[in-house]
Amino acid sequence: MENTQILEERIVNLERTQHGRTGGNLPVNNGAVARQSSGRSGIPRTCLEAHLIDPSLSSGKYWIDPDGQGVGDAPIYVYCDMTSGTTSVLHDSEGPRDVGHCAEPGCYSRAVNYNASSRQMAALAELSAECHQSIQYDCNYAPFELNGVSYAWWNNKDGNSEYFWAGSDDSVHTCQCGIDGNCVEASLKCNCDSAAPIPLTDTGVITRKDILPISRLNFGRTQLQSSSGVHTLGPFECSGQTAIAGMPSSCEDLWRVGHSLSGLYSVIGNAMVESVYCDFTKLPNDAGFQKWIGFVDVKSSPTYFYVQLGTHYDQSFTPIPFNVQRLNIGGAMNLQSGKFTAPRTGIYSFIFSGLVTFSSTDHQSLRCEFFKNGNRLHFCYADHPGQSILGPPEHESLILQSTLPLQLGDQIWVQIDYRGSGVYLESANYTYFSGLLLEEDISISLNGI
Repeated sequence: MENTQILEERIVNLERTQHGRTGGNLPVNNGAVARQSSGRSGIPRTCLEAHLIDPSLSSGKYWIDPDGQGVGDAPIYVYCDMTSGTTSVLHDSEGPRDVGHCAEPGCYSRAVNYNASSRQMAALAELSAECHQSIQYDCNYAPFELNGVSYAWWNNKDGNSEYFWAGSDDSVHTCQCGIDGNCVEASLKCNCDSAAPIPLTDTGVITRKDILPISRLNFGRTQLQSSSGVHTLGPFECSGQTAIAGMPSSCEDLWRVGHSLSGLYSVIGNAMVESVYCDFTKLPNDAGFQKWIGFVDVKSSPTYFYVQLGTHYDQSFTPIPFNVQRLNIGGAMNLQSGKFTAPRTGIYSFIFSGLVTFSSTDHQSLRCEFFKNGNRLHFCYADHPGQSILGPPEHESLILQSTLPLQLGDQIWVQIDYRGSGVYLESANYTYFSGLLLEEDISISLNGI
């Protein structure tokens, strides 16, 4: 009980501090505090997150911190609809505002001041599945456009002018009636563009979250005494959350799931685990948010083997079996069949080394080959010219080495492809076969995760 009281006092103090930072635009409701369950303190990043933490919370005004607690800008005070999980960022232009009388394009211009920093609103949009903002304009002889001249527009979050009043297509001038095809004049895309001598209304919901919220409203051509224009702008609203499918593949994914401590992280790349540096004092679209460091050596199935011949071997055209096992981690090497079966798709390295014994002074030779799924890859050759002064037996070493990509289930083996009479491979430490998985293509392993 004592810990809970301390936590509540800290949150109330934070509210008072934040109230001073925002200039007191909104009243502070000490009872409307988002608290995490299970005794954990903290400020959620969105209203949906607050609801998921504590489903008993009712709709109201709460503190949230979209850009991450302890980094970036101060927390913001928003309205949370806990039924839908919608976060509403309020501003100073929500009530009906009369644009007055003036003639020139955009002669009435009103900046929209939000109870949140642009960084916090950008972070909220990044975290949310969708964001939108509604706009209504009640007009009488106050067109948005007339004779090819734009008299009204709004500015997006970056200050750029926009001329669409509904939907997400910024390439056309339109209102909701234009999208629905029910404007008072069929040839027009907005009711207010009509010259009909009656009060008209255009409404719309702008859904381009990448350019929201609206930062300024501009209207004109209301110079006549019979002209009028009244705008009503809704709050900046965001809901849902962007889905992270499977394991995190970037700093942005880590940020979305709640990481806020800058540092080195391992993420899933296209084929390998990668190491990245995440600067969580920045937002995902900021320069320097993620820096690629390199690859991480991660293998879902460690694979390496080292086997030897236990006896002399002189069989041709069949995989060489091995009967001395020094290592066989992963069990991919079958000593009896002499075949290695790739347990994962990736890059493998193999070495076969043998000592060939020639038991005659005649010209003799032996050839060994690497095979992949029955197809020849590489060969090595040991040759004895004969007529040795020292006399038999003579020895010569040979070696095969290969680094190659294998798919799951591919098989590799070594076999004698040519052997002269009386020529054989020595046993024990003289002839061995080894291999290992160098680099795994983890995309196969992650199927189904």
